[in-house]
Amino acid sequence: MAKKVKKSKPTATKKGRSMKLSKKNKIILGSLLMLFSIALFFSFVSFYFTWQADQSLLSEFSDRNEEAKNLLNKFGAAISHFFVYKGFGLASVIFTFLFFITGLHLFLSLDKKGLVRKWIWGLVFIIWISITLGFFAEERPLLGGIVGYEMNDFLQDYTGKIGVFLLLLFGLTIILVRLFNFTPEAIIAYFKQKSNSLATDLKRNPSTVTDESDIGDILPEDEVAPQIIDTYTHKKDIPPLELDDTDDGFKIEVGKSEEEDDIAMEVEKIKEEVEDTDLLSNKLVEDFGEFDPTLELGNYKFPTIELLDQHGVGGGITINQEELEENKNKIVETLRNYKIGIAQIKATIGPTVTLYEIVPEAGVRISKIKNLEDDIALSLAALGIRIIAPIPGKGTIGIEVPNKNATIVSMRSVIASPKFQKAEMELPIAFGKTISNETFVVDLAKMPHLLMAGATGQGKSVGLNAVLTSLLYKKHPAEVKFVLVDPKKVELTLFNKIERHYLAKLPDVDEAIITDNTKVINTLNSLCIEMDDRYELLKLAMVRNIKEYNTKFKARKLNPNDGHKFLPYIVLVIDEFADLIMTAGKEVETPIARLAQLARAIGIHLIIATQRPSVNVITGIIKANFPARIAFRVTSKIDSRTILDAQGADQLIGRGDMLYTQGNDVTRIQCAFVDTPEVAKITEYIGSQRAYPEAHILPEYVGGDDSGTSLDNDISERDAMFRDAAEVIVVAQQGSASLIQRKLKLGYNRAGRIIDQLEAAGIVGSFEGSKARQVLVPDMYALDQLLENEKK
Repeated sequence: MAKKVKKSKPTATKKGRSMKLSKKNKIILGSLLMLFSIALFFSFVSFYFTWQADQSLLSEFSDRNEEAKNLLNKFGAAISHFFVYKGFGLASVIFTFLFFITGLHLFLSLDKKGLVRKWIWGLVFIIWISITLGFFAEERPLLGGIVGYEMNDFLQDYTGKIGVFLLLLFGLTIILVRLFNFTPEAIIAYFKQKSNSLATDLKRNPSTVTDESDIGDILPEDEVAPQIIDTYTHKKDIPPLELDDTDDGFKIEVGKSEEEDDIAMEVEKIKEEVEDTDLLSNKLVEDFGEFDPTLELGNYKFPTIELLDQHGVGGGITINQEELEENKNKIVETLRNYKIGIAQIKATIGPTVTLYEIVPEAGVRISKIKNLEDDIALSLAALGIRIIAPIPGKGTIGIEVPNKNATIVSMRSVIASPKFQKAEMELPIAFGKTISNETFVVDLAKMPHLLMAGATGQGKSVGLNAVLTSLLYKKHPAEVKFVLVDPKKVELTLFNKIERHYLAKLPDVDEAIITDNTKVINTLNSLCIEMDDRYELLKLAMVRNIKEYNTKFKARKLNPNDGHKFLPYIVLVIDEFADLIMTAGKEVETPIARLAQLARAIGIHLIIATQRPSVNVITGIIKANFPARIAFRVTSKIDSRTILDAQGADQLIGRGDMLYTQGNDVTRIQCAFVDTPEVAKITEYIGSQRAYPEAHILPEYVGGDDSGTSLDNDISERDAMFRDAAEVIVVAQQGSASLIQRKLKLGYNRAGRIIDQLEAAGIVGSFEGSKARQVLVPDMYALDQLLENEKK
């Protein structure tokens, strides 16, 4: 019997078989590649429209709170940045077709023959296109990508532009010959074929037809010439019609003669005239996009919500049903004792106060209920009863009763609220929550200035911190700057850490937060100069306010060479205003009154806080220009009337309980609580990031004698541009530092020193506030004579 020999299979075959994909895996992998290629395509296309907006988010891929403009969000922005910007530019789109074809082969289990060839030639095309588009890298950096630019630049270093062009032409020849079988004979045969077909067509279709009867000869037998039916019935008695509507840019003439039945129509559209500046700005926006003031700190990260603490239990309001029922019964009983019947009563529970809305029976006088304020407070044994008779916009009377267990309103809950997060405001401020437990958000830009007052320890400093925190969470350092005045020297010192991000200060001043009264006066006058300069820019730009100006500047319609620049909002915060009035008086009140009257349109807004709301501190001029006011608890009705022009602030319960008015209704709000450690964490978080080289510098202000007698007229120390500046001033007959800035392209401080030298030389007059200085030299001849006489 023959012995069976067991054949063993080669190990190589087993290994090869183990690496082979099953049909199911091919379908899965193929569908993945096809879907991935579609995702790449939409990402790449979207990238060319959104790359500027998504540039700053490339390092924030792990942050779920950030959202990119790309159609595939942060994934699309990141992968497009890798393939397009860092890779091959526009040629990267070929990758999407290569991935799709590969996925299709796997999905349908097609033969792999030709797939490798497609990838090789695809990569050749990608490299060739990328290098070719590298020529346009300076104007269009995204066309060729970094790879295309670097390879093009490398080749230019050795062969020059002409050499690179010849190399690319050689590469194109290789592609045409190897891929498309290009030969000279094929080209000659192609043109011969086209010329022969054209000659045949000309023989079959003569170009000139002299008679309508010839048409039937040209058309094939099975085709019939189409019938033309004239639906317009001509009448000999219809006069010619002419319509001329030049206002709409159209001119229509319809005429009909008696001899001819034809209708002549001419339509002429008048093109709109476009100014050269608009054409240039549109071209710049098309090439570079709108100006983005945040690009200098493009990687700036806003403070996270985790830096704020969640005060209170869960951040919600605890409803005590027994307390509500007890207070309702006491209110009804007290009113019945005075023979006042109630038809209906409703309670609205807030964080610290509950509002009881009552509808009295017919015939009850409102004043009668209003006079029972103290009696109701006595029956409820509560501090801070406030009666609103009637509630504006409702046919009810409100009785505000403090809760026995007040709920702390945390700054975290206010900042995280959708009302604040989705606020479309220039300078959004979240103060806290109303009686109905709604987040109260207002726009400082529309106030336009804010006056805060209240007794010591009632919440003013926390209110200021809430205002500043709101702006820090919403506005980029390029969009807003703070000028902080702190006579107490301890309340606002934490904001020193964000000096180079958010603060503004005078030149040659060490600390941005102002504590010295002399520096306060100089700062206020410097802001007046800034105000005048900004109004000058608005006048030149022919706009009315800062919003229109910045919109025009972002659209690149204002030339920086003419002195134009992006204008951030400036928020002036003064704590303990009464102390400044006591020490400086009119020197402080006058510039503040000027700023309050005029600074709204150019983006300078004031927030003033004081604990002594007397009439000699909050004067009539200040009150008239501060329509938005906040009153924390005060000690007397007189103080309440001084702040709000109404009673009620003396009946508040303290600890952030406040009344807000903007000239009409008074709203009771529980101010959001932000503790000092929270502010320290926020400023530390911002201060640890990359900042500007220095704080925002305000215009220089030199106090003292403005008559010109104290000015130094030393010719040897005059500025090198003194003669040029004098000629500019005399020719324009307008003496201002901003004019010298624009014409000679100088900084404001240098232009201001030249103006002082021109004043000392007798060329311009003395300082006259916001007006331009008088020019004392009538013409260039007189200027030459004056300067020649100085040399003798």
